[in-house]
Amino acid sequence: MTNRHRQKYISRLLIGLGLVTAGLLVIFYMSFLRSSQEEWYLWAFGAIVLINGGLLGLGSAVVHKVKSDLIRKQKHKDQQKKYEFE
Repeated sequence: MTNRHRQKYISRLLIGLGLVTAGLLVIFYMSFLRSSQEEWYLWAFGAIVLINGGLLGLGSAVVHKVKSDLIRKQKHKDQQKKYEFE
């Protein structure tokens, strides 16, 4: 039986890191290449959405990592109890 929380941890971690990186790239693009004063708020809103989405994904990845570790630890304890009774 596979541990789904470990799989979710890896995918959410990659998604979160990708979104935060994209948000930072939007900020760099906005500040260095775009000098238009009219549409800065659209770029800022996009950066905020990307960074907050990335942080949400990273937080979800941490939760799944903790769940994965707890499941692994519980399986290890169950195997030890099984061998003690035999």
